Amino acid sequence: MAAAAAGTAAAAAYASLKLHITPEKYYVEACDDGADDVLAIDRVSTEVTLTVKKDVPPSAVTRPIYGILGTIRLVAGTYLIVITKKKKVGEIFSHAIWKATDFDILSYKKTMLHLTDIQLQDNKVFLSMLSHVLSVDGFYFSTTYDLTHTLQRLANTSPEFQEMSLLERADPRFVWNGHLLREFAAQPEIHRFATPVMHGFITMHSCSINGKCFDWLLVSRRSCFRAGVRYYVRGIDSEGHAANFVETEQIVHYKGSKASFVQTRGSIPFFWSQRPNLKYKPKPQISKSVNHMDGFQRHFDSQIISYGKQMIVNLVNQKGSEKPLEQTFAKMVNSMANGMVRYIAFDFHKECSRMRWDRLQILMDQLAEQQDEFSYFLVDSDGKIVTQQEGIFRSNCMDCLDRTNVIQSLLARRSLQAQLQRLGVLHVGQRIEEQADFEKIYKNAWADNANACAKQYAGTGALKTDYTRTGKRTQWGLIMDGWNSLIRYYKNNFSDGFRQDAIDLFLGNYSVDEVEPASPLHVKKDWKFLALPIIMVVAFSMCIICLLMAGDTWTETLAYVLFWGSASFGTFAIILYNGKDFVDAPKLVQKEKMD
Repeated sequence: MAAAAAGTAAAAAYASLKLHITPEKYYVEACDDGADDVLAIDRVSTEVTLTVKKDVPPSAVTRPIYGILGTIRLVAGTYLIVITKKKKVGEIFSHAIWKATDFDILSYKKTMLHLTDIQLQDNKVFLSMLSHVLSVDGFYFSTTYDLTHTLQRLANTSPEFQEMSLLERADPRFVWNGHLLREFAAQPEIHRFATPVMHGFITMHSCSINGKCFDWLLVSRRSCFRAGVRYYVRGIDSEGHAANFVETEQIVHYKGSKASFVQTRGSIPFFWSQRPNLKYKPKPQISKSVNHMDGFQRHFDSQIISYGKQMIVNLVNQKGSEKPLEQTFAKMVNSMANGMVRYIAFDFHKECSRMRWDRLQILMDQLAEQQDEFSYFLVDSDGKIVTQQEGIFRSNCMDCLDRTNVIQSLLARRSLQAQLQRLGVLHVGQRIEEQADFEKIYKNAWADNANACAKQYAGTGALKTDYTRTGKRTQWGLIMDGWNSLIRYYKNNFSDGFRQDAIDLFLGNYSVDEVEPASPLHVKKDWKFLALPIIMVVAFSMCIICLLMAGDTWTETLAYVLFWGSASFGTFAIILYNGKDFVDAPKLVQKEKMD
């Protein structure tokens, strides 16, 4: 680990930068001690070269920046995206970790006069998409530490790997600005100006139990492969990448010893979809036209290479619309017949119905032997590896958010119990649950993790966080779950198309073609899209008016109310039947590619 740390420092990105702006070029000056490098970006040719400080014109407008996110081509030409504000999260082994809190999107072009009105409008929409992605909380970076790898991966690397730049060595699954940095990646001499940024959640706490101080960290890394929003991205793609895949690592640092426990979450890994259609819970559809086993096999082959043995914990309902997904998942694991992959199904909602959350212990007991076999990663203060984590729990529910986070927090606590006992922080017979101060930190951190993952995928905070924070379900928690569910319903049906397009643009799943004659942003809506909601509102209003302003006889009033009520209800039924036409659907990436 000492070698790895030294290697990381050798490959560090520049921490202190100044941006000098002239009409012809952007100059990014490295202000680290002893640095003389300046990145020159030609605003006309878009060429990126390395120069020195004396080449920066004194007339340039100067401002501090904290990192280069990358470049992207839109209708108006190329844009440079930079980090303009950052907030320190803490330190991992003396390496500063930052959250990027504000960004600037700078145009290479000095004027927009070369654009038509339609192009100008399209360019504004694309810029608002980028701004939307950047406004979602959870972008983290370090200029000296590789945040994209677990402690175990970093400890099992070659000296050559440790000498690589942060951009070269980063795990591409977790570099959210990988597409934006593609031009930087092609030029090794400018790698120190490139800052790999991960998306997810990081929290760090200095804790004390029995007077012994240790650092406790929680890191969730969200994959940028098959990334998207709740109902538009489900299942896997042909490469075996699962939707909403998140790697969560819990780290303990005590007197130079470091322990780590890693878990993953990800959508049920075969081809299925659940497109919004105005219903509260759209019915999941399993694709009948593809070979599920190809993608399924690829998914688990890559998971085994990355993490070793797999213990699937499937938490979906075993009745109703979720039942076919559970049955298909179990059947495919059996068909694959891979000794490295095991499967357990636990109907979370059924087992914990009527507030019986103590029944989660049934699942923990079933997984205990497997968890002891998988162990955890531990390296002592001399840098010697004591134990390796031999396998991983891959948990999922439908969204891989609420139910999944509850189970992950329980598994992580059990691992932490073993680690703290082994490190000598906890005495024999002591339990984490009895350490009130630490238990509060632990529960709140896992609830914050749930909220971060949920906001990034579903658009609202997580459900069931009252249990994660307090260890029990509360009436207020149920009310907040209802409120969050309502907001999710609205966002999933009426704003997620834009959110999905924004993510596809940011990650490079869609590239803007400057000469494209017909923009995908301009999709003509069918007549019924406008007419039916107007008819429904008018009919419903007339129904209310007839009730308030009674006619000469009650039969006349009843006739009017029935007529307008029927018109209102009938129109609503037609809208619901054609629900998929009324939701906000993505425009940039074709639906076939997403299913």
